[in-house]
Amino acid sequence: MTLKSHVGSCASPEWIKSSYSNGDGPSCVEVAATPDTVHVRDSKNPQGPQLAFGPAPWADFTRTLPGTGHLRPHA
Repeated sequence: MTLKSHVGSCASPEWIKSSYSNGDGPSCVEVAATPDTVHVRDSKNPQGPQLAFGPAPWADFTRTLPGTGHLRPHA
């Protein structure tokens, strides 16, 4: 999953579903990058609550996950 900053409205960012999400599997996440924020939500409950991270904390988080350098947002 590669994230790119979404230039459009922050009210409707482009959500990217985890490759581990499917109809038969466990609940997973979707991620959307806007210029200043990385949004995270439950793929099974897209209308539910969301988390929001600044780019630096998100980069710090993804660096702690093995094999997930591709989750970092790119400008």
